[in-house]
Amino acid sequence: MQEELYRRFSPRMYAVCLRYATSSEEAEDILQEGFIKIFKKLSSYRGDGSFEGWIRRVFVNTAIEHFRRRKYLQPVTEKEENTIEGKFLSVLDHLGEKDILDLVRQLSPGYRTVFNMYVVEGYTHKEIGDMLGISEGTSKSQLSRAKVILQDMVKKHIEQNEVKAKP
Repeated sequence: MQEELYRRFSPRMYAVCLRYATSSEEAEDILQEGFIKIFKKLSSYRGDGSFEGWIRRVFVNTAIEHFRRRKYLQPVTEKEENTIEGKFLSVLDHLGEKDILDLVRQLSPGYRTVFNMYVVEGYTHKEIGDMLGISEGTSKSQLSRAKVILQDMVKKHIEQNEVKAKP
């Protein structure tokens, strides 16, 4: 049974782990931790919602716990936060999903974790703060700073690709 669960869900859960990890080795560690929890907690699944959704939540929480043990957060000022919002989404329109994921993976662990939790997983800043043991404001500032850094990386990526495309 455990082998079947691993074969069926490991590729998708590894992708979840990669979004939070700084390296493939770290993602593999999170994947292993997550499956150990799944195997230990399998009897606690009550059938509320999809089984894959339950597994995904365990992996997200495992990645967050892994992150929390390392405390990678960096402060951002309110002034920096207020300059970010408008430009961010239009810049991302120029990239494919794989490019965006590669750029997100380059963020520092603190920025990447909050970005993933808010943008990908859909948590609120309050939920993120509670889960990571930080304030709601810190969560907001981490997201804002991640957006600024991503925006700069996207611009550089686009410029590099335009230079390569020229004859």
